[in-house]
Amino acid sequence: MRKSTFKTLLRHLHPSDLRSVAHLATQATLNVTSIVEGVHQSVLSTLGLPGAGPGKTGGLTGLVYRSVHEVTHLVGKGIEQGLQKLEHLLDVDQKIRPGTPQREAVLAALNGVMGDYLFETHSVLATTMTLRYQGQALNWSALPAMPQANGKILVLIHGLCMNDFQWRSSEPDTGHDTDYGMLLAEKCGYTPLYLRYNTGLHVSQNGDNLAELLEQLIKHWPFQVSEISVVAHSMGGLLIRSAYYVAQKKGFQWPKYLKHCVFLGTPHHGAPLERVGNWIDVLLSSTPYSAPIGKLAQLRSAGITDLRYGFLVDEDWYGRDRFLGQPDQRLHVPLPESVACYTVAATMGEKRSVLGERLTGDGLVPIRSALGEHDEPERCLHFAPENIFIVYQVNHMQLLNDPAVADKIVTWFRGN
Repeated sequence: MRKSTFKTLLRHLHPSDLRSVAHLATQATLNVTSIVEGVHQSVLSTLGLPGAGPGKTGGLTGLVYRSVHEVTHLVGKGIEQGLQKLEHLLDVDQKIRPGTPQREAVLAALNGVMGDYLFETHSVLATTMTLRYQGQALNWSALPAMPQANGKILVLIHGLCMNDFQWRSSEPDTGHDTDYGMLLAEKCGYTPLYLRYNTGLHVSQNGDNLAELLEQLIKHWPFQVSEISVVAHSMGGLLIRSAYYVAQKKGFQWPKYLKHCVFLGTPHHGAPLERVGNWIDVLLSSTPYSAPIGKLAQLRSAGITDLRYGFLVDEDWYGRDRFLGQPDQRLHVPLPESVACYTVAATMGEKRSVLGERLTGDGLVPIRSALGEHDEPERCLHFAPENIFIVYQVNHMQLLNDPAVADKIVTWFRGN
């Protein structure tokens, strides 16, 4: 690695990142070794050869694998301890500035893919849920000066593998610069707050955390809260529905302030890509040779597997094998009552089609799922016809900053 490249990399690293990455590398080596041993054990068992044990290889072969595990543990522990001693030296270097957009984008993607593991292992790389104002996380005990804020609050909730920075996008060809939060602040007088969260956790876990966070918001906000409105992209739409469900059960106060909810490409009834991932799990587990390899497909997070059908509550997943092929048995959760709910669906085609309705849609979410439509009438979400907007030749990510969508949201909010 060239010196200049190394210096550039260091500018985006937090001192503790190196130790956390070393830990992940150690765990990856151990997992790959276990997968290889599993395949080896399956072959020995099938052929009736010596050295096959119950789930582990035995004899000399087993000794080799145990040695690899032990050496990897020792090397990994040594590296982590060495890096820990260096952290205070790195902190002194003022050129190392954590929290750059590049670092946060990588962390967001990492949390989306394996955020549940990062949370369970107490990794410093795990994202903590926060509400952010003008790029800074809010601390109820020491709120910053907010001269432009008021009691009319807009909460923007991002989707899987993303963060709050990604609501803002510039188009170099047109000079178009869109941020729905800033737009609604200008046009409708809102104070925009951006949620950041670990998208690898179960939606219901994040929903519970968000319900608590919004309750704290209305208690500690320095202005009298008059309204809370939400614009949510993709998984974020499932999150606010889950939070509302939890808040109603716990008797929280914030739902009575909730006025608008805009869902942008939300997979209300799931996303086909996760169902394909589940089919791969089933296929790989069908033979003793491929079953260990199937563990690779099962590295994806709980948040990702929740997108198979659009899980919202603990009952949808608790006590079940999330990688086991199962029919849709989730609890039906209707749209929030007494809240103006709007949905935006997109298709990459020039018009609606059977393929776009049920499979391709915006590239990730089918049109019917985004509109809350279901083959079983009792599972349908009932958006008012005037609260539905479909955009064409737009993909899932473009929903974050599409001019037509921006205009539509302003129209909806001004009309109610």
